[in-house]
Parts: sequence; C-alpha cells; structure tokens
Amino acid sequence: MIQNEAERLLQEVLGVAAVVVATSDGFDVASAMKQGDPTRVAAMASSIFAISAVVSQEASLGRSRSVTIDTEEGFAIVHSVYRPNADLVISVIADADAILGQVAYQVSQFARSLASA
Repeated sequence: MIQNEAERLLQEVLGVAAVVVATSDGFDVASAMKQGDPTRVAAMASSIFAISAVVSQEASLGRSRSVTIDTEEGFAIVHSVYRPNADLVISVIADADAILGQVAYQVSQFARSLASA
C-alpha cells in the first residue's frame, strides 16, 4: 500500500520528482523517484522532522505537521505521520511545474491514510 501510493503520487501529480516515506529516525520504508538516492532523502527528512518538532515544542504550537522548503526551481514538503506503533515522515520533492497546493493536498491525504492504517 505505501509503495503503491508513493508511485501513484510520482506518476499522477504534475511536477513531482520524488516521494520517500521514511521512519522518523531516517530509514527508507518506500520510495518512488525519477532520480536520486532515497536513503539520502530519508536521512534529510528525519533531520527536518526532528528540527520541526523542536521548533513546534519550543513555540508551544503543538505537534509539527509539515515543513515546506521553497527554492528557485521547485519545493520540498516534509510531512509528519503520527502512528501508535511508529512515526513516519513523507518527503516529496517537486520541480517548478508543480502546484504547491495540489502537492500539499495529496501529501496530506497520503499522511491521513498512513496514520489510520
């Protein structure tokens, strides 16, 4: 299910170049990428997840849901998935052709399905 959804996002959402689902400590669980190393993306996502958790806690904002990194040539979304047995992190990297709102919505839906699975 996780692998299939990662592949669906890569194929069906315009501009998506990579989808990586990882454990909160940085281990790749599932991935679909046009290029790159999912192990590296998983490790980076783990670090971003940890930093966002600290910022959220220090600012008394509750648990972190997502972080968006906007760049000159696209963006990355790192979305937290809180589960009773193990937290996960979804990372999506998209190019300039992608629509941020559409990608964010799809990632959010994916996160909800993983949280309830």
